Amino acid sequence: MREVKVVSNAATHKRGFGAVLWDYLTTVDHKKIAHLYLFSGGFFFLMGGIEAMLIRIQLIKPNSEFLSNGLYNEVLTMHGTTMIFLAAMPLIFALMNAAVPLQIGARDVAFPFINSLGFWLFLFGGLILNCSWFLGGAPDAGWTAYAPLSTTSPGHGVDFYVIGLQIAGAGTLIGGINFLVTIVNMRAPGMTYMRMPLFTWSVFITSILILFAFPALTVGLFLLMFERMFGAGFFDASLGGNAIIWEHLFWIFGHPEVYILILPLFGLFSDLFSTFSKKRLFGYTAMVFATMLIAFLGFMVWAHHMFTVGLGPVANSIFAIATMAIAVPTGIKIFNWLATMWGGQITINSAMLWALGFIPTFTLGGMTGVMVASVVADYQYHDSYFVVAHFHYVIVGGTIFGIFAGLHYWWPKMFGRILHEGMGKLTFWTFLIGFHLTFFIQHFLGLMGMPRRYSTYLPNQGLDLGNLISTIGAFFMAFAVIVFVINVFYTAAKGEKAPADPWDGRTLEWATASPPAHYNFKQVPLVRGLDPLWIEKTEGKGKLTPSEPLGDIHMPNASILPFVMSLGLFIAGFGFIYQVDDKGWLAVVFIGMAITLGSMLIRSLKDDLGHHITKEELEREAD
Repeated sequence: MREVKVVSNAATHKRGFGAVLWDYLTTVDHKKIAHLYLFSGGFFFLMGGIEAMLIRIQLIKPNSEFLSNGLYNEVLTMHGTTMIFLAAMPLIFALMNAAVPLQIGARDVAFPFINSLGFWLFLFGGLILNCSWFLGGAPDAGWTAYAPLSTTSPGHGVDFYVIGLQIAGAGTLIGGINFLVTIVNMRAPGMTYMRMPLFTWSVFITSILILFAFPALTVGLFLLMFERMFGAGFFDASLGGNAIIWEHLFWIFGHPEVYILILPLFGLFSDLFSTFSKKRLFGYTAMVFATMLIAFLGFMVWAHHMFTVGLGPVANSIFAIATMAIAVPTGIKIFNWLATMWGGQITINSAMLWALGFIPTFTLGGMTGVMVASVVADYQYHDSYFVVAHFHYVIVGGTIFGIFAGLHYWWPKMFGRILHEGMGKLTFWTFLIGFHLTFFIQHFLGLMGMPRRYSTYLPNQGLDLGNLISTIGAFFMAFAVIVFVINVFYTAAKGEKAPADPWDGRTLEWATASPPAHYNFKQVPLVRGLDPLWIEKTEGKGKLTPSEPLGDIHMPNASILPFVMSLGLFIAGFGFIYQVDDKGWLAVVFIGMAITLGSMLIRSLKDDLGHHITKEELEREAD
């Protein structure tokens, strides 16, 4: 029998802390899950930033003893791992959850329960990784965990890396599958593939990359787990193994991961340039196919991380040419962004500043990418600070600039308030200056022979001044992040309330209230072309054309089970790590797995058919 439940308008009730906490622990609403991803990813971003500052303070002068060598290795490893897996990925998932269902005119994602489970798996995976700081030491084999360094690392640091990333990676994988199904199945009537906003397009292609790339990481982590915990010998040459297998598996995941991090932001920048230039995106079709081509080539070039491994001239040449070819579709995108702004009525605000700062910054990163794609030159650049500068120009200059742009752009939609413009611009300029101070000079430090991953360097080798400037730049970036955090608190307390469409937008999310009702759209809209909201505006209509009469809306019920399932894996993770020392820890494995499997059984056996918001209640609510 169908369960029918009338839902009152929660926004009209003031709730206590306990009720709000329970709401977020059990929510399956994609907009609240976006909040959870944002604050968790933001927390880990701050942790990764503190680790980055420790690294730069250590390197501010030669022969520094601020950090011991062992602690430096741990901080370096955790900085890279945290920033890639626990900060950039969830912050992108925050933007995906906040915008994609709204952009395609859907009331939710395809699998709300799975969406919630994906978040809690990520969070508990990140927590177990960081528990290593308090339980004997963090992983110290670098974020790439190359064998045999990772297989022979003493203590349990690398075990925390393996278990933590395995749990968090499972969350990312199911999250990607969810968005893939959502975009395929839940687009509003009339929204053909070639009418989708570029952000949704790029999330669609990114989800395909996640679907194919993350299993390689999962397999690699399983092999590493069996190597460390059971002496399997996959990577141990003395037992017939080969350490290069780990590098292949890691980079089959690792290189697409770069595009998983950057492609959604390419889509965001496309929407943003179009909105703030008051023009349709130039070359929409070319942008879609350029995104596909970048994703395809991004998958085929993993071995360019391994030029110095000794794969041979034929393999190296193929991967070098494929890598350089990525510059072509990327160039198409940059050309089209510039052409979109050409002749437009450009609005310069905080979000647009981040987008404008991204173009030259990312272009520099792309140019040095072509340089390191040259095999002969890579023998000089490899494992030097030149490579450190290159990938920070790509990942920070692309992904982090994009995340800041996205937050300033969609903050009004997510929270109903507009971030303070003055503090937004101060954040941008200090971050931009600090970023280039920090990383531009690292190209030259690398060319002068400074190796990456080293905890110190000798004096009088020409490296002192460059490292000092780099550290000063890092303090500028830290200041910018502090200003942004202050801006968040200030906006929450005193920020300007946002109208539904503060930027005179073109896509469907700006047709909903700020923040949207939990069912998103009272009536699913009829999409009549690219930039559907803009079409309605140009025809003088005040709202979207509906594709259906007003009727009852079916929505999913909240559930605590995703949280409990993830908690079970979190508990079992400690058992897996410590059962090597004492078989008594196997009991913890059984307890944790029993919690997870028991929750799965309850989910399987219990009918949960959701609830309906009645037509009468919808009619009572103001538009």
